[in-house]
Amino acid sequence: MDPVVAIIGRPNVGKSTLFNRLVGKRLALVDDTPGLTRDRREGDARLGDLSFKLIDTAGYEDEAGATLAARMQQQTEAAISDADICLFVYDARAGVTPLDHHIVGQLRDKGMRTILIANKCEGRGAEPGLYEGFELGLGEPIALSAEHGEGMGDLYRELADHFSEVIGERGVATDDDPGEKAMRLSIVGRPNVGKSSLLNRLVGEERMLTGPEAGITRDAVGVDWNWDGHPVKLFDTAGLRKAARVKDKLEKLSVGDTLNAVRFSEVVILVMDAEQPFEKQDLQIVDLVAKEGRALIIVLNKIDLIKDVPRFRSDVSEKLGRLLPQIKGVPLVLISAETGKGVEKLLPAIQQVYRDWNAQTKTSDLNEWLRDMEQRHPPPAVNGKRIRLKYIAQIKNRPPTFALFVSRAKHLPESYQRYLINGLRDAFELQGTPIRLYLRTGKNPYASGN
Repeated sequence: MDPVVAIIGRPNVGKSTLFNRLVGKRLALVDDTPGLTRDRREGDARLGDLSFKLIDTAGYEDEAGATLAARMQQQTEAAISDADICLFVYDARAGVTPLDHHIVGQLRDKGMRTILIANKCEGRGAEPGLYEGFELGLGEPIALSAEHGEGMGDLYRELADHFSEVIGERGVATDDDPGEKAMRLSIVGRPNVGKSSLLNRLVGEERMLTGPEAGITRDAVGVDWNWDGHPVKLFDTAGLRKAARVKDKLEKLSVGDTLNAVRFSEVVILVMDAEQPFEKQDLQIVDLVAKEGRALIIVLNKIDLIKDVPRFRSDVSEKLGRLLPQIKGVPLVLISAETGKGVEKLLPAIQQVYRDWNAQTKTSDLNEWLRDMEQRHPPPAVNGKRIRLKYIAQIKNRPPTFALFVSRAKHLPESYQRYLINGLRDAFELQGTPIRLYLRTGKNPYASGN
């Protein structure tokens, strides 16, 4: 029996839009009018390889009695009772409200597994509201745009973790041991850089069509692969060109498929042509991978066409540090997919960035590191007032995410935040993975007695 997931939240926060996206059909009416949904609606949903029963609910308004709003509330309560997991949705553009706190308190009292979703995060105006979500005590909010499909990869990973717990509690027995969960690995890049050739080289057979023509691969194709006893779901993707050049409808669909492959990946291999590395489109792909929070490896293919390889390696390493400061220390692997040269170095690099992406650091080690960083380089005073770094804790991995409690957080310069992020990367060897650092002001919820 599939897990049951209920979408809960205030009116007009985007619950039905999220419902429609997950069931893949426009089953629920969507409009800006609050309270449009009255009855709970059920559908069979799918996200990646996860399938589950999904329930859309009316906006939670905490009503009692025999009124219409109270009866709608009863339908929502029934959905919560039937659910294994609740997706609590709030509007990041409006921020957290007292009613949001009340609803979360109700879910917590019922002991519900709850995933926190900050919806409508498609613009910078949503950032303050996204950070306010930490006040609800449910961990890091998933930044999501149900309308545009952004953030679905993060939702997939949270649901997958909770589904494993639900199945374990149900005591479902199977004859087949599911074994280790497959790593999701995508190969991306511009057209004709050798993505399909690399996949064929890795799996040891001509699994994908290859040739000199650009754009042979049109959609993201998944291949099950066993790497040294570890299961891997390997995706070959269509080449990504500049958006201005993508006009054909089929190519637009292909690009959308590639972007979805990145969102649902754990590790992304960005393949570049060694004769034309670090084109503008390559850098935009890196920005996309970093924004989605995926582990990254950069592969320069066609190294067999380069005459002076040592000098070439030195030059591209310098460019790498200068052009990609947002993912400092990302592994660089030089290969020839055609001849197989250098491919054996790719697998250890994948393993390393995957470990870093999943890394969990002890709070005591983090705070000892923070004191050392502050002694070396104290934060600058603003208007004659000192900024104090109080406490740091890792609140999530995949990618490593940290909450820094600091006085006057709004005044801590971005340059100092970069100093701390680079320090985290160097001190705890977090190479090839984005690092997220959130600044918090006020009482530290992680300290004992709070």
